[in-house]
Amino acid sequence: MNMHTAYLSLGAFYSLLIAIGAFALLMGGGSPLSLAQLGIGALAVVGLWGYTLGRGFMNPRIWRPLAGILAVAVVLQLVMILTAGLSKTDITWMLISAVFSALLVVILYHYGNRDQALWASEEDVEGGKTLEALLNRQSPLSAENVNDKRKASVTVGREGNRYSARVRREHDGEVEQFEERFSHPATLAFFIEKYTCITADDIAKQNAGN
Repeated sequence: MNMHTAYLSLGAFYSLLIAIGAFALLMGGGSPLSLAQLGIGALAVVGLWGYTLGRGFMNPRIWRPLAGILAVAVVLQLVMILTAGLSKTDITWMLISAVFSALLVVILYHYGNRDQALWASEEDVEGGKTLEALLNRQSPLSAENVNDKRKASVTVGREGNRYSARVRREHDGEVEQFEERFSHPATLAFFIEKYTCITADDIAKQNAGN
C-alpha cells in the first residue's frame, strides 16, 4: 500500500466516523458538546480530503488555526477525562475525538501551508512556469510598476530550489520594503502580483533585452 492509498483509506475511515457520529446524534446519543465536536471534526475531514486529493478547499488560512484548535482540544479532553466526572457517553466521545484528532493536527498543519501548488490558481501556475523559466536563465531579475498614486518594484531570485521576492513600495513619500521566500514558483507569482500588481509577463517583458 502506497502513501496515497493509505491517505484515501484514512479519509474514508474518518468520514465513516463522522457519519456514525451524526447518526448517533440524530438518535439522541450525544450532548451539545458532542455536536460541537462533530462539527469541528467534519470540517477537519474536509481538510483531510483536500490534503489527500491535492486540492485546495476553502481558504488556506483556516487550516492551521483549526489544527491549533484541535491540538488544544486534545489536551483539554485528556485533562477532563482524568479530572472531571463525565458521563460514560461523554468520556467515549472525548476519547474517540482525542485519538483521531492527533493525526489530523499534523495533516492540517501541513495542508494550511500556502506555499503549495494546490492553492495556486491556473494563472498563478502559468505565471510560476514563466518565472521559473526566466530564473533558470538569469537570476536575479527586477521589474517595477508605476501609477499615479504609488510605485512598486520587485527583485526576484532563485537559490537552489528556493525562490525569493524582495518588494519595495512607495506611497505618499512613505517607503515599505519586505522580502519573502518560497518553495513553489506558483506561490511566488501569486505573491508578486498581490503586493505589487506586477505579473510574470511584466517581468518577462521588462527583462527581455537581458
